[in-house]
Amino acid sequence: MPANLDPKKSLDAIIGKSRVHLYKPIQIAEILYHHRQEKGWDLSDRESYRNVSKKWRDNISLRLVGRRSTSSQKYQDNIFEANAMPPILFAALGEINNKGGGFVEAYIYKSLQAKLRALERIEKYVKNATPDTFSLKQLFSFFTANKGLKRSIDKVYEISVYALFSTIVRALKAKITLELENKDKEILNDFKSFMQAVLGIDAKKTSISAPASLYRVGVTNAADRGLDMWANFGVAVQVKHLTLTPITAGEIVGNIMADRIVIVCLDVEKEAIETILKQVGLGGRIQGIITLDDLDRWYELCLSKKYRDQLGKNLLLDLRKEFRTEFPSSVELEPFLRERKYDEVPLPEGWR
Repeated sequence: MPANLDPKKSLDAIIGKSRVHLYKPIQIAEILYHHRQEKGWDLSDRESYRNVSKKWRDNISLRLVGRRSTSSQKYQDNIFEANAMPPILFAALGEINNKGGGFVEAYIYKSLQAKLRALERIEKYVKNATPDTFSLKQLFSFFTANKGLKRSIDKVYEISVYALFSTIVRALKAKITLELENKDKEILNDFKSFMQAVLGIDAKKTSISAPASLYRVGVTNAADRGLDMWANFGVAVQVKHLTLTPITAGEIVGNIMADRIVIVCLDVEKEAIETILKQVGLGGRIQGIITLDDLDRWYELCLSKKYRDQLGKNLLLDLRKEFRTEFPSSVELEPFLRERKYDEVPLPEGWR
């Protein structure tokens, strides 16, 4: 094996880049586990385990973190590329894992355990928070200060924005109205089934009203440039915590098929984003740019004595709910470690 290929270094890089669910490290661990248990197959032959290992991973991740990967097949297969864990490194890891009684598997699952324990402390902060004790910037700092959780900071931004926006929109009692202005009886009759199925209205009742609402697109794994939230009042919301370039800004706006877009970003990025959007001719579709300072100010206002009963308590309830939905718990991990006897496997020097 070439001297510049270090299986542990590559494994640590994958663990370090992973979010708290550790899908790719779990896949590596399960490939090593099955190779050690079943024997007789060659880790240098990627095709012999490339697809089946996704099922192994999903079975374990569903148990340990309550979710399975929904990333594209292309993104999932990146794990086998030269800059991640190619077959030559898998073969090397398999050899040392077999000789060490599965300690590489144990190392991976103990890395997951460390991340989940750190996450548990943050969840406790959110769970026990009151209008007097909660700080949005403090919540963010828990993730930025922890190397193992830093990759998940974008999801913290997303759930914080969603909880805040939903709480305020509900408190404002905003409503949207859909109304048919065309009074032509012939077209109303010919397309009545369409109106009922798609618009939810008919010729007799040509307008409907509903509370204004926001929706998260869903819990995802890979860092994407698409839509984070959409609203039934026509606004699309994109939350960004990273620096934008003219290319990525154009991709974000170009990929969102909405006339009005709200971007949430870091304070230092606002001016740069405005300049970039003007340069690429996309500024007209941006309804607003909201910064971390804006979010923090609105959180403080919601949690203030003036609004805590009306807004603050619901805001914290929504935040707790979204936190539980987004991030896994560690309930199943310790029983799993005992079943596999990973808690008994000693880690050699350099792997602790």
